[in-house]
Amino acid sequence: MRFHLQVQGAAGRQALAIDAASEAEAIRQAVRKGWRVLAIDAAQGAQAASAGAGQRPQPFPLLQFSQELLALLEAGLNLSEAIATLHNKEARPGAKATLGAILLTLQQGKSFSDTLAGFPAIFPDIYIATVHAAERSGNLPEALARFVGYQLQFDAIRKKLVSAAIYPLMLLMVGTLVTLFLLGYVVPKFSVVYESSGRDIPWLSQMLLACGKSIAAHPMLCLGALGGTVTALSFCVTNGAMRQLLILNVLRLPLLSEKAAEFRLARFYRALSLLLHAGIPLSKALAMVSAMLLPAQQGQLAQARRAVDEGQPFSAALEQSRLATPVAQSLLKVGENTGRLGDMLERSAKFHDEEFARWVDWASRLLEPVLMMLIGVVIGGVVVLMYMPIFELAGSLS
Repeated sequence: MRFHLQVQGAAGRQALAIDAASEAEAIRQAVRKGWRVLAIDAAQGAQAASAGAGQRPQPFPLLQFSQELLALLEAGLNLSEAIATLHNKEARPGAKATLGAILLTLQQGKSFSDTLAGFPAIFPDIYIATVHAAERSGNLPEALARFVGYQLQFDAIRKKLVSAAIYPLMLLMVGTLVTLFLLGYVVPKFSVVYESSGRDIPWLSQMLLACGKSIAAHPMLCLGALGGTVTALSFCVTNGAMRQLLILNVLRLPLLSEKAAEFRLARFYRALSLLLHAGIPLSKALAMVSAMLLPAQQGQLAQARRAVDEGQPFSAALEQSRLATPVAQSLLKVGENTGRLGDMLERSAKFHDEEFARWVDWASRLLEPVLMMLIGVVIGGVVVLMYMPIFELAGSLS
């Protein structure tokens, strides 16, 4: 059977087709040839053609893997036994191939952190560094528990944002469809009546009737424009690079830029706390979490790192670089005095996460009635402009 693998070597990442009797044998052949197996794109042979054709390879479930590995390690299994158990129970081809490659590399004598480093597209640098530090201290379950807590907190905030955005988006969609229906179907019917009456029509109503007649005269063009807009938005949402660019542009809006900066700082504090608890030096940890910040904030972090290397207190370096909120500044000074800097960073992140969650609730409660009012004004304006000539006719008759 033929297996299609995503592998990485000296020439970079590429696709590789291997004929083997089983998935594990295909992975072994790729490893013997010097490749690092990242994932399997499809199932083998005719079974893939009938069952999995046209399906995207699913991303590796990092959080689920960490939670299950933590549970098995706390139950008393050693690392190889835990990975083998996860590999045996896994049903998704891509994840099963990754676990098989991890298990094979561990059996060859490599450390767990070095093994994970061979999968840079799956395991972030923070995860690898945390595991590496835990191997030296012999406390891998604690490191995994901290990463699980870190990821769960971030996922909770992200789910709150998504759920808060669903209702406003539905309102916009429904309001847009109703407005287009009025302009494309109802308004042209009224225009025929007004034209046959031979009476003068207010200029606002004339503009509305002209817009409705244009839409009714070119329905396919309007549908094509609407479909193109929906397709472009879908592409921006599904494409990673475009989605990132869209989010960055939205977060530059005046009302959102300040809160977005605080949210990134909260993630920065939490990730830094995770690395410090794992035993990683502060200067190295600062370099590892730089990618979580915006480009401007990364430059400020580089200044703070140089100040720390020169011997300045961490709280003072962050304050000078404008990377410490007032709450974080106070907590970090306490952490430096008591030797609990990691705990104080975690408390700072928790404080700002709770504040951000309250702001999201407030903003969603405010946005929903504002959108309903705007949609009502637009639809009500269309209806009033349609009936205005009738109101004037009734007034002249009276």
